[in-house]
Amino acid sequence: MTRNRKFVVTALLAAATALGGLPHEAGATTLLDLLRGGPGKQTKRQAASAALEQQAQGGLEMGDPEPLPKVSGPRYYTYKPETQRAIKVKLPVAGEGAQAPEGQVLGARRFLTEASVRATDDVAKSVETYYGNPNKPLIWVTDAGLTDRAGQMIDALSKAGDAGLSPEDYAVVPPAEAGDPADPEKRQRELMAFELALSAKVLTYVNDTTRGRVDPNKISGYHDFKRKGVNLAPVLDMLRLSPDVGAYLRNRDPHNAQYVALRNELLRLRAEDSQSAPVITVAPGTLLKPGQSNPELVNVIGLLKQNGSDTLKSQHSAVLAAYAGTPDYTPELVALVETFQQENGLKADGVVGPATVRAMVGDSNAEKIQKLIVAMEQIRWLPTDLGQRYVFINQPAYTAYYINDGLEQLNMRVVVGSRSNQTYFFQDQIETVEFNPYWGVPKSIIINEMLPKLRSDPSYLDRLGYEVSYGGRKVASSQIDWYATHSVDVRQPPGGDNALGELKILFPNEHAIYMHDTPSKSFFNRDMRALSHGCVRLAEPRVMAAAVMGTTVEEIGKQIASGQNRAVQVPQKIPVYVAYFTAWPNKAGAVEFFDDVYGRDDAVDKALTITTDARTPRS
Repeated sequence: MTRNRKFVVTALLAAATALGGLPHEAGATTLLDLLRGGPGKQTKRQAASAALEQQAQGGLEMGDPEPLPKVSGPRYYTYKPETQRAIKVKLPVAGEGAQAPEGQVLGARRFLTEASVRATDDVAKSVETYYGNPNKPLIWVTDAGLTDRAGQMIDALSKAGDAGLSPEDYAVVPPAEAGDPADPEKRQRELMAFELALSAKVLTYVNDTTRGRVDPNKISGYHDFKRKGVNLAPVLDMLRLSPDVGAYLRNRDPHNAQYVALRNELLRLRAEDSQSAPVITVAPGTLLKPGQSNPELVNVIGLLKQNGSDTLKSQHSAVLAAYAGTPDYTPELVALVETFQQENGLKADGVVGPATVRAMVGDSNAEKIQKLIVAMEQIRWLPTDLGQRYVFINQPAYTAYYINDGLEQLNMRVVVGSRSNQTYFFQDQIETVEFNPYWGVPKSIIINEMLPKLRSDPSYLDRLGYEVSYGGRKVASSQIDWYATHSVDVRQPPGGDNALGELKILFPNEHAIYMHDTPSKSFFNRDMRALSHGCVRLAEPRVMAAAVMGTTVEEIGKQIASGQNRAVQVPQKIPVYVAYFTAWPNKAGAVEFFDDVYGRDDAVDKALTITTDARTPRS
C-alpha cells in the first residue's frame, strides 16, 4: 500500500469510528441512532461507510489488522527540584547588628543588597521579610564574629541525619575567625552573607521536616498529595528568643509514634556494627521441601539462628542446639521453618523457596537504613497526627489495618495493584459501604483486556451476563461494532461471580480506588499479592465493613443476605491512608521491612539525590 493510500484509509477509518459503532442492520438501534436521538439519520455514516468500502476495494490490504487501542496508566517522572533564587535584602556591610531605615545611610557604610545565598522562593521571602525590618536584630553574627547561637545551630544542623534528612542540605561554612586586616569590609560582608545563609538553611530544615524534602506529586502520577503549607513567618523570631536553638530545631521534627519508631530504628542500625556477624547466603534457586535433602539446609538453619526472632529461638532452642549441619530436612526442622514463616506473614507450609529465603536473609543494614530514610520522608507527606481512628493500607506489606482509639484493632491480608496496574499513594476519607454492588468495568479494562475478545466474539459480554449501555440506554454487546467504537459503559450485576464480591468500601477519589470483596480467595494465600487492577481486595471484607460502620459482622451479613444493591453511609467519615512504606512499625512498635514491589523507593531516592545536588553550591 502506498503512503498516500494509507493516509486516506486511516482518515476514513477515523471518520467511520467517529460516526458510529453499531452495524447498520434493519431493525437494529445503532450507537449513532442513540447519539442523534433516534434512527433514520444515517446519511453521513452511510456516505463514510461507502467511501471506506470503495477505498478498501481500491487496494486496502484487509489482511492488515487494525491496531488495538490502549489506555495507558500514570508514569514516573524525571524529578525536577524546586527552583532557587538569590536572596535580596539590604544589610549593613558593617554595623551593630541593625539596619538603618529605608533610604538612610549608616555613616559611609555600604549595604549588602544581594548575597551569594540562594533558596526556594518561600524561604527567600521569609528571610527578606525578617531582615527587611530595620528593627530586627541579627541572630547569628555580631561585629566581633559568630554568636554562641550560631555554633549551636551549626551543630544541630550537622545532626540532621538523625531525623532521616541529609546534613549536606543544611551545611553552612562559617567565615574565618580572623578576617583580612587590610580589608575589614570584606570581613563584614562575609559575616552578613553567613547570617543570611544560616537563616535560609534553618528555614529550609523547618520546611523539610514538616512536609518532606521532595514534592511527591513530581515523582509519579501514582502519588497524589496536597503538599503541606508551612508557616515560616515566626521561625526566625523564635530562634532569636530561644535559649536553646538546637532544642527548638529538634522540636520541629514529627512526634507521632510511627515517626519516632522509624527514627529510633535508624539510630539503632547506624550504631550497630554491621560486620559483627558473618554473612550467610543461600544459593539462588534453592527450593527445599519437607523430607528432602539439600546441602543448603545448613545455611537456612544458620540464617534462622542469626536472624530469627527471640521467640522462635526460645521455642525451638533444643532443635537449634541439636542441629549438626546435616542436609536432611527432618520434621522438627520443618516445624522450625513453619514458625518462621508464620511470624513473617508467609504461607506456613515448610517449603523453603525464594520468598522464605528472602525473609530469612533480610535486608542489609545499609538497605534497611535507606528504607527508613525513604519512610521518614514519606511520613512527612501525611498529616502530623494520623488520628485516633483510621484505616491504614500498606501496599508493600499487603496488609490493611484498622486503628481505633489509637490502637490497632484488626489487620488483614489484602491484594493490591500489579506492577502494570499500580495502586496509588494517597489519603482520603471512607464515606460509604455498598452491599451487593454492581461492578462498573473501568475503561482501561474494557479497552486493554475486553476489546480484543469482543472483536472476535461480540456476544462475549452478553454470555457472561454483563450489562452494556450507551448514553444511559442498554444495548446488547452483540449489536456493537467493536472495531468502530469502545465508548460504552459496561457493568457486572451483583452476584456470586461479581468481581467485587459481596461489598465495597468507598472513599470517593479520582483514581476510582476502593476496598472490596473478591471471589478470588486463593490470592490471599500467596506471599506476593500485587495482583489486582489497582483496587484493594480485602481478605475479610465483612470484618472491615463492620469496623468502619461501627456494627457487628452479623449485621453486615444481614445486609448482604437481602440481595439488594444498597449503599449505606458510614456513621462518621474515617480517614484512610492508601500508603506505600517498605519500612513501618507494627503494633508493638518494632519496625518491619518489606519488598519495594513497585520500585517507588528507588524513585524517591533519586528525587532526594537530585534535591541535595541542587542545594549544594557548585565550586
